[in-house]
Amino acid sequence: MRLVVVSIGRLKQGPEQELAERYRERFEDIGRKLGFRGLSVHEIPESRARDTATRISEEAAAISAAIPEKSMLVALDEHGRNIDSATFARQLGDWRDEGIANTIFAIGGADGLSPDLQRKAKLRIAFGSATWPHQMVRVMLLEQIYRAATILAGHPYHRA
Repeated sequence: MRLVVVSIGRLKQGPEQELAERYRERFEDIGRKLGFRGLSVHEIPESRARDTATRISEEAAAISAAIPEKSMLVALDEHGRNIDSATFARQLGDWRDEGIANTIFAIGGADGLSPDLQRKAKLRIAFGSATWPHQMVRVMLLEQIYRAATILAGHPYHRA
């Protein structure tokens, strides 16, 4: 199964980008041994539209265009479920074992994801009830994906 993070906005050079890349590379090392075909990040520029509805719509169209057919969609949504790392790992492992070709993680822009994308998502997850900048959500998501791989591999990184 291939994992793709589709995110509105770009990470600029700096500590967030370095940390995101570190977790992505760590996943690559362990993920292949677990049957994952890679982890990539697809950045989509923020819409420049003046009104919120148009921005959300334009960003949703760009995200939708980046989702291959028959993919599992996971929405990062502040109103989503708070799931623990072990549950997240089991879910990724289950999808991999079911032969899902692609799992796409969608991170919206400042205005969030469109209701249509939220409905299409098989899973909506949140990192607590706080609102996080999309740059931080990306880093936290990549860390959780790496952590899930270590849990599936029985690696000591995760100590719960």
